Amino acid sequence: MPQSLSFVLVHLVFSTKDRAPFLKANIATELYPYLASVARDKDCECYRIGGVEDHVHLAVRLSRTTTVANLVEQLKTCSSKWLKSKSPILSSFAWQRGYGAFSATHLT
Repeated sequence: MPQSLSFVLVHLVFSTKDRAPFLKANIATELYPYLASVARDKDCECYRIGGVEDHVHLAVRLSRTTTVANLVEQLKTCSSKWLKSKSPILSSFAWQRGYGAFSATHLT
């Protein structure tokens, strides 16, 4: 086969450090598009994103060459730096170590 094709849809979940409620609605409305842009930069497509004050959920199609671990590392690193630059209140922001990654068959 001369070309490689894949469609791997993953449900990602990760939390703020100590489940601190940093992700208020005003922050989430900017954070979610930012996370989607980080995924896009890794050649992944973010179909859905949401969450509550202490964690986020993303439905992401992985690119053929990106691993789940690499994508989550990029999402968390980039967004943490970005959030810290948004407000002095967020200067201590951090994501919790670890994440959840679950295969998904479709979006409803």
